[in-house]
Amino acid sequence: MKKIINTTNAPAALGPYSQAIEVNGTLYVSGQIPFVPATMTLVSEDVKEQAKQSLENIKAILVEAGYTFADVVKAGVFIKDMNDFGAINEVYAEYFGETKPARACVEVARLPKDVKVEIEVIAVK
Repeated sequence: MKKIINTTNAPAALGPYSQAIEVNGTLYVSGQIPFVPATMTLVSEDVKEQAKQSLENIKAILVEAGYTFADVVKAGVFIKDMNDFGAINEVYAEYFGETKPARACVEVARLPKDVKVEIEVIAVK
């Protein structure tokens, strides 16, 4: 059974998609950009702050669905500039600690609202 997950503690979807979908104990979290949920505005131009906000948005969705970062098995990180890889990794490591999921990180030409980072995850209970 497919369950749509939605929380006001993460930014509303900018298009025709759900914040997350849960199917058979697996949670698919849509890419989260660094918008502050209450204002739907960019947190900062600083790439570390953007990475942190994207991960906080993911955290809010995980919590809403009853998951934690320890349940994440796969992450996708999309960045505007590969030169920001190290800075983003510093923030990313704070959220995952020893429970590091599989991950892909790619530089892309452009992200929604011209942000510097977008992160998506898959979590399993």
